[in-house]
Amino acid sequence: MTALMTVLGIVVFAIGLLISIAWHELGHLSTAKLFGIRVPQYMVGFGPTIFSRKKGETEYGIKAIPLGGYIRMIGMFPPGDDGRVKARSTSPWRGMIEDARSAAFEELRPGDETRMFYTRAPWKRVVVMFAGPFMNLVLAVALFLGVLMGFGINSQTTTVSTVSDCVISQAAANNGKTTCAAGDPASPAKLAGLKAGDTITAFDGHPIKDWATLQKDIRETTGPATITVRRDGRTLDLHASLIENQVAKSDGHGGTVAGQYVRAGFLGFTPAPGIIRQSFSDSVSRMGDMVVTATKSLVDLPQRIPDLWNAAFNGAPRKADSPMGVIGAARVGGDVFSLHIPPEQRVATMLMLVAGFNLSLFLFNMLPLLPLDGGHIAGALWEALKRHLARVFRRPDPGPFDVAKMMPVAYVVAGLFLSFTVLVLIADVVNPVKIA
Repeated sequence: MTALMTVLGIVVFAIGLLISIAWHELGHLSTAKLFGIRVPQYMVGFGPTIFSRKKGETEYGIKAIPLGGYIRMIGMFPPGDDGRVKARSTSPWRGMIEDARSAAFEELRPGDETRMFYTRAPWKRVVVMFAGPFMNLVLAVALFLGVLMGFGINSQTTTVSTVSDCVISQAAANNGKTTCAAGDPASPAKLAGLKAGDTITAFDGHPIKDWATLQKDIRETTGPATITVRRDGRTLDLHASLIENQVAKSDGHGGTVAGQYVRAGFLGFTPAPGIIRQSFSDSVSRMGDMVVTATKSLVDLPQRIPDLWNAAFNGAPRKADSPMGVIGAARVGGDVFSLHIPPEQRVATMLMLVAGFNLSLFLFNMLPLLPLDGGHIAGALWEALKRHLARVFRRPDPGPFDVAKMMPVAYVVAGLFLSFTVLVLIADVVNPVKIA
């Protein structure tokens, strides 16, 4: 049964991946057609074509390798200085430029002279290239909000799980101290009579609805405090005297920051976990934190290469936050469906995985490097700036920015990305990230 659920999880993630890719390319396609650019092909995947159908002037299809997708637009690059596609040069760098220019004109038909991508105003080209990543961002936000507000996430609650017998600093607890020694003072919660199963409903007269609020109130308090709890259907007021202690730094959402400590008010109990639906404002705040974390992870990618190499070839442990490729993410999807948790939580976790994938697609594609969408956006913005400066200083129009001249750089960037992808793929196969 576990093997069957694992396979089902992989299949579900693969479907989510294909939908995400198709959704991305739909953004490019719809805006290109809106601005009158001819689009001969809309394809999901690479390699041999499995299925295709032509509708109007565009061929729509699915290819065998679901690792990406593309639309092909007429005239991605402008012609050469003489207005024609130049003959192949013997220079390898010049050859790359001319090959790219030739490919951009290979399907040119009569009447396409005014329907080429490069002839559109820079702002229109920015819209076309931004629309793909933006669709991924829209899907990520919709999935995140749907899960956080609809399903909820595993969070700390205001119900007491255990009560500490004595006062132990967080650093001492992390170093293995779990039992009280003679002379250790009793915890304020123990002295106040707090018990496992109590649900805290108010702190010093202020109603408590979530753990983040309770955590904040406790940490900001030293000295006497009244704690209102619900126990066995009854409401009780307990009186505690909170003390200052070393505790883990709060992340602002009820969680803690690993390895960082602060001095704050201390009561002395462990909250019970539970599935809690988030409010809209809390969901937006959490999404903001996810964007910051994902952006930092993208910036830190070069620093992670040694760890990936060691995990792939030297048997080193694979870190939980290690970069994953499509294969690794699919394996995690399989693991999610094999977890012994309620079905709705499996679905929620899978949706969060697909949402995170879409957020990563957005951020990655916005890098201002060819052949990524962000590289084309940067080229169009540079052209707009040059034309604006030419008008201001009454100089001749510099014409369209020749993205083809950047193709040698694009090939180098693509080679680096391909090498990194292969390294991640090997690590995902021989030493995958595991969630349990």
